Amino acid sequence: MPADDLDVIGWAAGGAHLKACWLHGGRVRDVAQWACPLWQGLAHLEAALAQARARWPQAMDRAAHAVTMSGEMVDLFTDRADGVHRISQTLAERLPGPVWLYAGPQRWVAPAQAAAHWPAIASANWRACAQHTAARLGRGLLIDIGSTTTDVIAFDQGRVLGDSLSDRDRLASGELVYQGVVRTPLCALAPRTVFQGQTLNVMNEWFATTADAYRLTGELDPAHDQQPTADGADKSLPATRARLARLVGCDARDGSDADWLAFAHTWRAAQCTEIAGQVRRVLDRHAGTPAQAGHLVAAGCGAFLVPSVLGGAWHGRPVLDYGRDVAPLASNPPAALADWTRVGAPGVAVAALWRDDHQVEPAGTSRGNV
Repeated sequence: MPADDLDVIGWAAGGAHLKACWLHGGRVRDVAQWACPLWQGLAHLEAALAQARARWPQAMDRAAHAVTMSGEMVDLFTDRADGVHRISQTLAERLPGPVWLYAGPQRWVAPAQAAAHWPAIASANWRACAQHTAARLGRGLLIDIGSTTTDVIAFDQGRVLGDSLSDRDRLASGELVYQGVVRTPLCALAPRTVFQGQTLNVMNEWFATTADAYRLTGELDPAHDQQPTADGADKSLPATRARLARLVGCDARDGSDADWLAFAHTWRAAQCTEIAGQVRRVLDRHAGTPAQAGHLVAAGCGAFLVPSVLGGAWHGRPVLDYGRDVAPLASNPPAALADWTRVGAPGVAVAALWRDDHQVEPAGTSRGNV
C-alpha cells in the first residue's frame, strides 16, 4: 500500500480509559478516548471498541492496529501475565485487521506470542510516548500527567535514558508517580491540609478526587473529565464543593465559594510539590547528561500543571506540547484535535512508531514550533 494511503490505528488499553489514534498517510486524522473501567470486566473494553468502530467504520477495517497497554494491572486479572494475555486476546478477536503489540525494546509482537513476551508488553505505554518523543526531538525530558499517573522520562540522542523496564523499577526511580488529575483520591496527596487558615488532619476516605480540585480551579477540560465522581453525584460546582468539604469534616455551607476555591488550590499546590520532587529525582539521576539541556515536553490531560511543577527548574525555557510539537499533525490543526492528541499521547505514539517501522515519513508533516 502506498505510504500516503496507509491507515494505522494506535490503541492504549488502560485500566480506566481506552485511547485511540487514527493515522492516515502518517498524519493524525482523529484521536479519541472512552471511559473503560476494566476492573469491572472485559465487557467494558469490548464496548469501547464498539464505540471506536462506530466512529471510524471504514478505517477500522483497512487499518493495521498497533497496541500498547497498562490495563493488565487491574484486579480483574489473576496477575499481569494473565492481564496481558486476556487483553491481547480480546483485541485480536475484536479488531478486524492485523494486530501488533508494542513490546518496548523488542518492538512488535503478534497476539499469539503475547504470553511469551508479557513482561515487555505490560505497561509499556510510557516507553512508547518517550521513544516517539526522543525520536522526534533528540534530547530532553517528557512529563506526561494523565488522569491516574504521571511519567517523568529523560531522553538523549534519540533514545530513552535509564534502565527501568517495569513499573516497580520506575516507582523506585521516580519515573512513575502514581498521581493524576482526575482519579487520584485527594486524601492520598497529604495527611494534613489548611482550610480557612486552620491546619487540619485529612479524612482518609474516598470523598473527593483530584478532578474535583481542578474542576473548581477551571483547569480540567470537561471533555477529559470522564470518570464518575467519588459519591456518584453530578459534576456541578456546588456538588464539587460538597465533596471537598467532606475531606475536612465540613459541609459546603461552612465556607464561601472563595474559601473552597482557595482549598482547591491548596490541593493543587500539594500535588505540584510531590511531582516536582519526583522530577528532581529523575534529573539528579541523569545529572551531567545532555538531556537537561534539551527540550521539555508536556503530555496528558494534566499538562496544564507542568509549568507549575517545574517552576524555574528549566531555566525559563518554553514547555513544548506533545500534541502540537511532537505528534505528526497536519499544519494548523484544529485546536481540539491538538488537545486530544496531547491527551491520547500513548495511542498516538504507538501508531506513529508502528508506521515509522514500516513506512517512510510523509513530506510536509508539521513539527509545530520545534
